[in-house]
Amino acid sequence: MHQTSANRILLLLKNEGPQLAASIGEAFGITSEAARQQLMKMAEDGLVEAVTGTASGRGRPRQLWHLTEAGNRQFPDGHAELTANLLTLLVEQLGSGALDTVISAREIETEKRYLAEIGSEGDLKSRVRALAAIRTREGYMADSWEEEDGSLILVENHCPICAAASVCAGFCRSELETFRTVLRAKVERTEHILHGARRCAYIVSPA
Repeated sequence: MHQTSANRILLLLKNEGPQLAASIGEAFGITSEAARQQLMKMAEDGLVEAVTGTASGRGRPRQLWHLTEAGNRQFPDGHAELTANLLTLLVEQLGSGALDTVISAREIETEKRYLAEIGSEGDLKSRVRALAAIRTREGYMADSWEEEDGSLILVENHCPICAAASVCAGFCRSELETFRTVLRAKVERTEHILHGARRCAYIVSPA
């Protein structure tokens, strides 16, 4: 994605969620009015929309800017329509067992590749950080951090295989098991894009 002003705003909304125009302006060193003008242009293109939130301060409504479905489509989708159609045909022609075989083979290959890069050294925090870096390279826009209570958080702000996962939830289950294996830890999914969340989020703790 080229770093135009609009694309920088798209990336911010994708990574950070809905934002005030003032917050966007602050993030990019421009005035809130300049940010609002850019957002209005993007809204005309159908990429973002303003949603009025709860009142704050002296009762003034908070106008939060969200990505629209078209805005989300600006990010890699892993050839969504083709992938979904191929998986549907696979099940129709060869049965659900064939899809299970494909998912299992993908899980084995992914685990092997991730383990080779992450290795067995380092503490859990280091392994989570390494996994986030791998997933970011693969298009998941991942991040990780440690909460004040010591818990580790892994988030993925985008899912390039969302279409495939929509057709078969087995892909999501497989990825969760892959995380548990390569991190050698307990991993719990707390937010899920397929369930309507804007991102997938995980809490990681020692096994």
